[in-house]
Amino acid sequence: QVQLVESGGGLVQAGGSLRLSCAASGSIFSFNRMAWYRQAPGKQRELVAGIFIGGSSNYADSVKGRFTISRDNAKNTVYLQMNSLKPEDTAVYYCYALGGYSVWGQGTQLTVSS
Repeated sequence: QVQLVESGGGLVQAGGSLRLSCAASGSIFSFNRMAWYRQAPGKQRELVAGIFIGGSSNYADSVKGRFTISRDNAKNTVYLQMNSLKPEDTAVYYCYALGGYSVWGQGTQLTVSS
């Protein structure tokens, strides 16, 4: 079973940018959909952005125009470029893949200071 490992989280000031990476231990071609979710303290996990194998994507209203999801099938990696970060973006960000089975990464913490 493919495993997902997120990286790129950290502490950033409001207005800054950061790129998260989700590296798969195997091919991501088997996953029709890959996505980023996030969970803030005391809140439910929510979808941030998703991308299908054909390249179409969708975003939460709260991040539209600021975040961009992309996938590099050759590198078995999915990215989340985050610009104009806000304190309310602070959360643990999780990578998710859905194909014949689903798999979650362990998460990476993003903290945006005001």
